[in-house]
Amino acid sequence: MQYDQALKVLEEADCLADRATVEAAIDRMADAITASIGKKKPMVFCVMNGGLIFCGQLLTRLLFPLELGYLHATRYGHETNGGDLEWKALFQADVEGRTVLLVDDILDEGVTLKALVDECLTRGAKKVLTAVLVEKQHERKVLPGYCADFTGLELPDRFVFGYGLDYEDMWRNAPGIYAVKGM
Repeated sequence: MQYDQALKVLEEADCLADRATVEAAIDRMADAITASIGKKKPMVFCVMNGGLIFCGQLLTRLLFPLELGYLHATRYGHETNGGDLEWKALFQADVEGRTVLLVDDILDEGVTLKALVDECLTRGAKKVLTAVLVEKQHERKVLPGYCADFTGLELPDRFVFGYGLDYEDMWRNAPGIYAVKGM
């Protein structure tokens, strides 16, 4: 995408959640996560690349001991539609017997997140919880009723970007959650 095109995408986009709304959602999630697993010294995995900005902001609000790692699995690559799951970086830490928190940017259909949860359980995790900044509201989930354990914002089924979410590899740095015009 050309520079001018990228600027136009943001200019024409609908802001679904401004910075203050996103920050308040992250605060609520941090409180809920702390209450749930704050005394379990969890292993937290940031799901790259989308989870990076959200995870970084969430971590500064989790005031309890934890270990941090990252995973990278994607179904999108440079596309706007999901395909087969591709593992780019697997676990660097042992999760056997551990409470695990997976932190990702979005739960759309849930295929990637479910695969990550299943992999943690296969590797012997005691408990696996998920935290997503955005959950799209639609009926195409990998399993009926599938949802994250901790969700910041529930948004309509539109193509969204900002706070880690990208549109054609751009605007992960947008200071809110935006929907692409017409998508």
